This record gives sequence, structure tokens and C-alpha cells, in this order.
Amino acid sequence: MSLDQMVRDAFAQDGVLSHAAEQFREREGQTQMALAVARTIDQGGVLVVEAGTGVGKTFSYLVPALLSGERVLLSTATKTLQDQLFGRDLPRLVEALGLPVRTALLKGRASYLCLHRLDLARHDASLPERGSVRTLAKIEQWSKATRTGDLAELPGLDERSPLIPLVTSTRENCLGAQCPQFKPCHVNLARREAMAADVVVINHHLFFADLAVRESGMAELLPTVRVVVFDEAHQLNETGVQFLGVQLGSGQALDFARDMLAAGLQQARGLVDWQQLVAAVERGARELRLAAGKQWPGAKLRWAGASPEAVPAEAWQAALDALQQAFEHAARALDTVSELSPDFVRLHERAEQLAERATRFAQACPAESVRWVDVGTQLRLVESPLDIAEAVRTRVLKADAVDPEEQGRAWVFTSATLGDDPKLRWFTEPCGLDDAEVLRVQSPFDYARQAALYVPRAFPKPSDPAHSVQVATLAARGAEALGGRTLVLTTTLRALRTIGDAIKQQFERLEAGRRPQVLVQGELPKRALMDRFREGAADGRAGCVLVASASFWEGFDAPGDALQLVVIDKLPFPPPNDPLVEARSQRLESQGRSAFSDYSLPEAAVALKQGAGRLIRRETDRGVLVICDTRLVAMGYGRRLLAALPPMRRLDSEDAFDAALLELAG
Repeated sequence: MSLDQMVRDAFAQDGVLSHAAEQFREREGQTQMALAVARTIDQGGVLVVEAGTGVGKTFSYLVPALLSGERVLLSTATKTLQDQLFGRDLPRLVEALGLPVRTALLKGRASYLCLHRLDLARHDASLPERGSVRTLAKIEQWSKATRTGDLAELPGLDERSPLIPLVTSTRENCLGAQCPQFKPCHVNLARREAMAADVVVINHHLFFADLAVRESGMAELLPTVRVVVFDEAHQLNETGVQFLGVQLGSGQALDFARDMLAAGLQQARGLVDWQQLVAAVERGARELRLAAGKQWPGAKLRWAGASPEAVPAEAWQAALDALQQAFEHAARALDTVSELSPDFVRLHERAEQLAERATRFAQACPAESVRWVDVGTQLRLVESPLDIAEAVRTRVLKADAVDPEEQGRAWVFTSATLGDDPKLRWFTEPCGLDDAEVLRVQSPFDYARQAALYVPRAFPKPSDPAHSVQVATLAARGAEALGGRTLVLTTTLRALRTIGDAIKQQFERLEAGRRPQVLVQGELPKRALMDRFREGAADGRAGCVLVASASFWEGFDAPGDALQLVVIDKLPFPPPNDPLVEARSQRLESQGRSAFSDYSLPEAAVALKQGAGRLIRRETDRGVLVICDTRLVAMGYGRRLLAALPPMRRLDSEDAFDAALLELAG
């Protein structure tokens, strides 16, 4: 039986999925996407699918991939979806389809406990904080029982814990085959299981990390795979750009110094003046940070000629030279003790690599790349390509490959948001997928009935200092009417803080029992914020208002009554002073194209679709989307942005908005 027919049978009204998969029912567009995936698997090639919220795209690519009998690689953008695929969706489908399929989960090494570094941490006299001792004891206890070593399995471990870098490895500090814990290593176990599996679930970071440095085991795995699926593909370009570039940070230098001091004092005390070497590295890192001046934390400095903007070239070069010399001195000293321990061999390699990077950043930036400096408590020098198009064409798809296996591979890229035009150029151009087959599958939700859009007309302009306070006032009014159930998405961290504080102030006049809890991104770990918000008013208290930015615009799922109002403060245009945005815009202008129409507007449209997508997650959900930016209705380009949004009914007045809230609250 052909794969096409097997897929049709599986998705049929009385098919195997309807009998075996819990709560399964075929959704509009789901079979259409599944058949397109099946055709791509049969014929090889590249398929790009934008599948609107509610289509059920996970089943649409998993069913044909599993039924094909081919070896499959699934990549996602987030560990959350990675865990969901491996722990819920795959087992459910494998059982439903009755297939003898072996599955494996493979994450980056920073997700796994490193047994060797756990040993080192036990003897580290300079743990970051007092609570770290208790956390370390908890990790040690868990380490004796875990089979996978995946830190996500350890309950209560804050993903922001300063202890995590001390008990996990990086490519720079891993000892490889020389490690005394090489045999029981959790990273190696995960890789061995991946090599033996029929379906392997990874993430985009891991895929591109390997493409950049051939380190994660993908070099052995990918050639054996015939079907590759990238879910949450809209994040592919930005993820790839991170890994295909080069970085040097003061944090890297300080981590190296800390590791060198710990290993030196434990294993070669007295043979080298470790304190002096470490002091030189720390001094070099400090001078580099000082050379950047008193910049606003979070600022990005463009590279201008021989140094970043507003940084004297002489001071910058002197700081880089000092850091380079400190790394070179460390490398020479480590070479003298390298026979004593594999730790010193690896530290020597790290010192040489860091010295090379310091030399690189003292030279001119290559063509088709852009450089900038991230300024914070630490300093980070970044050089990156403008997009991943060339890398995808030559190193992923291998368009010129003569090997029939390479040519016959099936590639599927899918997400709920991949652009705002029929060819999905926002996604395909920077990802080098110009020749791909493109399919757009609309959401089955009845947005006109389930949701409404309100753009307040009498509202301060986004540039007005009063804008954020007005957003807070509107959101507080809505949350009070609904008993919480409100998500406020901001475009900047400054607006995040202003709006969060203003909403809290507005709620002070309410009685304690009627006062919704205000959750602000950064006050708790992301997972804790999402869990608390979803609980809503279930515990008898008023519900929640969550004020968030950045990562909460996507991947946040709060179905049902927990979320009924989404407020977006401004149109999410990319920041024009961002060096990467600026370089991409300049490249378009040099090609005779419009940076605004061909870059800024599509970027805003995709981000707006992502934010609006938080509101309606199920067929029974209802809610209101508010966009507090009058440009959406006052400017000509607003029509293009409105067209990118789901087809919600429009609320044209404040009275209509209040009536919609009353209806939801009822």
C-alpha cells in the first residue's frame, strides 16, 4: 500500500487514529498537510508548511513520517516542545499505529549533568552563593538515581541557578575520551541511544551547534536519516545566526579563569603561579569591559572601523591585546603541566582558542557578516552572518550533492507563522529555501465568532511617554472586569517594568479578595510564571495578569478561561538601531529593495501573528485582542498588518470593548 493511502486511512473518520488516539478527531487542513508531507517523503525535496493554530500540525507530520518506515529526525525550537513530542505525542502515535519504533531524545550538553564537573564542584570552595550548597546536595542525591541525567527531570531546579554551569559541561571544557567519567557520561549515553533509534527528537540549537563545530554527534546521525522535520521553523534563521557566528565574552574569560584556578590548585599546586595567570585574564576581561564605557545595560554597540562605536580604537585594541596576551601566557603555562591531567589538556586548548578569537576581533570584519558588542554586567563581542541562506544551501540541503542519499532526503519546515505573503518569503529567503514547495493551511477556528480585535483610537502615540501608563490603565480595567485572565505583551523591557508597576498601583484600590495577582516576567522562572497563570482563579482567589515580553510572544499556551484578554502595547517592528537589523536593512537597500516593506513590515507581521496567537488555542476559547497602537488604523501599511492577523470581528468603540468584556465575564 502506498504511503499516501496509508495516511488517508489513518486520518479517515473511522481510521486507526479515531479508535486509538485519545481525543483525536480530524481537523480541517490536517489531512491536506499530512498528504503533502507524505508526498515529500516519497519523492524527496523540500516542503515549507504554514499551518494555522488548531490545524494539528504535529500529527500531520508525525503520522506520515512514522508510517514511511524511514529513519526520522525531528527538530524543535524549544525544550518544552521537545519534551512534549518525546514524552506525549510520539508514544501516543506509536501505540495508536501499532509500530515497532524506537525513539530517542537528544539535547545539548548543557541539559545533562556532567559527572566529572559534579566531582569538581564538590571540592570548589567558591560556590556562587550559600543556597548553592543545598542545591548541590540535591543534585548529588538525584544523580545516584537518574538514568538520563537530563536536568529537566530534577524537580524544583531553577533554570537560572548559578550552579548549573558548574555541574554541566560545554564544548570548551569537556574532556572527551580522556574524562575519568567518560564511560557513564550522560551525554554519550544519549548520543548512543540516538544512533540506535528510528526517530530522534533534537532542537534547533543542537542542530546548528553541530553544523558550526561538528561536536554534538549530528555528523554521524544525519547521514543515516532520510526524513528531517523542523517544527517551530520560524525560529530557524535567528537560531542559526547565533551558532554560525563567533563570540568572545568577558564571561567566557572569567569562566576559563575560574576553571583554570580550580584545576591548578587541586591538581598542580605550586608548579605554576595560578593566581598570577588568573589575575591577568581577569584584568584583561575588566579592561575590555571598561573600554566600552558607561553604556546602558542591554545596549548594542555597532562596530565602526577598528572598534565599536563611541569606543576609542586605541583603548579597544589595547584591551584586546592584553586579553590575548593573558590567554597566550595561560596556554604556555598549561602546556607545562598537560601530562598531569586531561583537565590541563582541555584548558590549554581553550586558552589557545580564546587567544585566536581575541586576535580575530582585533582584525577587520569579513564581508557578509556584521559585528557588534552586547553590553551588560559582562561584555560580549559578536560576529555573525546576516542570515543562514548560504549555510543551508551548501551544508544542510547540499544542493550540489552527487550522493543519491543526499538528493533523496525529505525536508519539512513548519510553523504557525512563516510570513505574510503567499510565498512565505519572510522565512524562505533568509533560510535559503527559495525553491521549496510552499503550502499554507488555514486555522479551522471560527475567529469571527470566538474573538474580537480592538484598536483604541483616542490613545497616546507609541513614542509618547504617557503611552505605557495608558496601556496599563486599559489592561487593568479589562483584568478587573474579567477577574484577571489577561496577558500584556510588551515590545521592550522598559515598557515591561513600567506597565507592570502601573498595573500593580491601579489594583491597590481593590479589596484583597478581588485583586488579580500581577505576574511580571523576570520575577520568577518562566515555567513558574506560566503554571501560576494557568491556575487562574481555580484556587478561589482572583485570577492573574501576566506582563511579559520577548519569549512570551510565542510558545505560551493558556487554553480555556485562564486567558481571555491579550493586550499588545506597540506594533513589534524590529529595533532600527540593532546592528543586525541595520546591516540587513542596508543590504536590502543596496539591492534596490525597500528595507521597510521587505524586512521591517514582514518582521512586524510575523511577530504580531505570534502574539495574537496566544488568545485562541481551542475551538471553545473566546477572547479579545487589544493592540494599543493607532498606527495600525492610521497608517497605510496598517492594512497589511491587519491582513496578517486572524479574521476577528472588529470593535470600533470603547463601549463595544466594554460590552465584549461584560459578555466574556458573564
